[in-house]
Amino acid sequence: MLGAFLVLCLSYGVRYSFGVFVYPMFKETGWPMSVISLAASVNILTYSIVGIFCGRLADRIAPKWMMTTGSILTAIGFYVLIHAETPLGLYLSYGILCGVGHACLGMVVCAAAIGKWFRRKRGVALGLASMGIGVGTMIMGPAAGYIVSAYDWRTGFVVFGAVILALGILISQVLMGKTTPEASGLLPDGEPAVREGRSPDAVPEHRASASLRPVLTDSRFWILAICNSLATAALMMTFVHQVAYAVGKQIGQFEAAAALGVLGFASSVGKASFGWLCDRLTDAKVAAALGFFLMAIGMGLLMGANTAVGLYLFAVIFGIGYGSMAPLMPYLTADRFGRHVLGAAYGMLIFFVAGFGGTIGPVIGGWIYDRTGSYGKAWLLNLIVLMAISVLILTLKPAKAKDPARQNPDRIMREPASQDT
Repeated sequence: MLGAFLVLCLSYGVRYSFGVFVYPMFKETGWPMSVISLAASVNILTYSIVGIFCGRLADRIAPKWMMTTGSILTAIGFYVLIHAETPLGLYLSYGILCGVGHACLGMVVCAAAIGKWFRRKRGVALGLASMGIGVGTMIMGPAAGYIVSAYDWRTGFVVFGAVILALGILISQVLMGKTTPEASGLLPDGEPAVREGRSPDAVPEHRASASLRPVLTDSRFWILAICNSLATAALMMTFVHQVAYAVGKQIGQFEAAAALGVLGFASSVGKASFGWLCDRLTDAKVAAALGFFLMAIGMGLLMGANTAVGLYLFAVIFGIGYGSMAPLMPYLTADRFGRHVLGAAYGMLIFFVAGFGGTIGPVIGGWIYDRTGSYGKAWLLNLIVLMAISVLILTLKPAKAKDPARQNPDRIMREPASQDT
């Protein structure tokens, strides 16, 4: 769990700081805001496509190899980016190279790894590990703002590339070497394998039937995909454009970038809190609805934020709400479809969530700004969408009763192996 926390801290801290670089790139290059923000969309689209393969690989090999590859590709992408002289160069470097790297270092791989190690405390484990996303944003956002203010945006990408190359490889190789608890002679939650009469080499349950066909033909998967896709569209539009919006409101560059740090800290609180809440609710979809609703409230606050204080207030509320998504997406996926198909199912979910929502969000935000000269209508659109999905997610049907491992995980640990379905 510590390895996943640190990897997410690096990967998402760097990724979610891209918005700090947008305005300086806009001023220097003269490219339209929509053209620059399209790089974030290409990055997320690449991330979503590669995430399908990463999810499948995460069910089969140790995550350290994907994470090492991701660290190298991200560093190369940043190096190529600082030499980009056209939008195409920006799309190839940040969009594709860094997109592949981020997928290998992303939540699909980490959630698949964490989800296999826990049943009873899965929500808490996912919440604590995903706090790395918020901590990384909290550190990297202000750091990027300082570097851009003191030097330039190219220096910021050089520094971030060096950090993710060195620390990414070190963390993944040292802490992310095992695929499942069974590979260490354990069962989920750290229980010895011999407690259920199994050998450490026993094949985990449901491994033979880990097919995606039942998942993709299940309406519950599409409810998860629609709600989280729309939430991600709002999220990524906000991440990419909130600093430019704040600077346009005469808020200083560093203060605007610091709001990313506040948002990151608040999201860490949200991840831990919602992860804890998942394990205590009859159905975690209620927690998901609450998270989307808090994001909607945050968007309302952003619409009226004309000072740094108002911006930080938005960041706190929106951040806590957005923090629910990281633990809840894999939690609800595992709860509805089982832990041994978690990597493949979650990877496919991320394909739709990031590929659709993450791709269109930044572009729509840039398109609205280019045509209206402000972000007011973009924030209003986000508010309406988030309110709608906070209701839609409540229609998610529960896990099927025929799978006791998803209905009552504690029962699996108490019963003999012959009754473990």
